[in-house]
Amino acid sequence: MENLGQIKISNDVIQTIAGFAAMEIEGIDKTTSFTDKLLGNHGIEVKIDSDKAVIDVNLSVMYGEVIPEICYKVQENIINAVETMAGLKVAQVNVHVASVEVKKEREKKDNEK
Repeated sequence: MENLGQIKISNDVIQTIAGFAAMEIEGIDKTTSFTDKLLGNHGIEVKIDSDKAVIDVNLSVMYGEVIPEICYKVQENIINAVETMAGLKVAQVNVHVASVEVKKEREKKDNEK
């Protein structure tokens, strides 16, 4: 294959791919305030070193979910999405659970008592 030139993908693109991949996982807080933060790239940091990415993701998990299982699914989905869409190897996805969100239905029931 002939060399046609370089392809460079910005960190912002990697952050967006990772954000959408994380949001696909059930059990992640999908409230508007949190998704705006995550998909606005404030909840994701990407470092690329030697053609491998290290991605840090700050998430909020819904109350009652098994946190390690959710985090593992997020890691797998982000790695798959970034490697498939961007052709960039992912060395690590570090998931930081910043908070636990209580479901709105539960809050309404508690308020009615």
